[in-house]
Amino acid sequence: MAYDEKLSPGVLFDHCRTARIGLPEAVFCEGKPHSILLDLLGRFGRGQGHPILFTRLDQTILEQAAASGSQYDYDPVSRTAWGEKCPPAAVTARVAVVSGGSADASVAREAARTLEYLGFEQDLYEDSGVAGIWRLAGVLDEINSHEVVIVVAGLDAALASVLGGLTARPVIAVPTSVGYGRARGGESALSSMLVSCAPGVSVTNIDNGYGAACAAARILNLLASPQNNRPVSG
Repeated sequence: MAYDEKLSPGVLFDHCRTARIGLPEAVFCEGKPHSILLDLLGRFGRGQGHPILFTRLDQTILEQAAASGSQYDYDPVSRTAWGEKCPPAAVTARVAVVSGGSADASVAREAARTLEYLGFEQDLYEDSGVAGIWRLAGVLDEINSHEVVIVVAGLDAALASVLGGLTARPVIAVPTSVGYGRARGGESALSSMLVSCAPGVSVTNIDNGYGAACAAARILNLLASPQNNRPVSG
């Protein structure tokens, strides 16, 4: 791995990550100097031939980059952007992203957008929390038709346990920082998911939709391995 002298000072891309773990590097924008972000956005826009995912990207920074001619696919809810996406994945499997409520939209859509960027098929089921469990029941058969399920929920995060007991698919749970008082910025949701009575539920960090999508991608990449007799796309 060699340092790319053309990148901004302090930026050292992990160019070998895809070959090593099957996932490309992304740019976490929150906290980075604007000058570095503007330089990167100027280099990886549409038509540059280098797929790069930007997460936690403030819209005002993207607008500055766009003023200089860089074009991006940007979603203001998830704050994700890319100039170009990765090629379609070599597996036909799909991921269901299920959220407890519309307040979880930013995290749920970060997971869905990351999967889209990586080339995986995904379906988003929003506002399916257990306070109105009929909403979940109405889409349960559809959710179970997917190979992996990502559950995004705040407050008491009961959705992870309920859905974890209703599907045989791998479940990746994402606690969100949604909730009043004792929700403690997502710590209560995190604790609830960690002590779930549904066996086999995996849990990411608070608000980490990107990490959940990458975990799902690792699972799906196994299905595309030659030793697995699973249908793969052309």
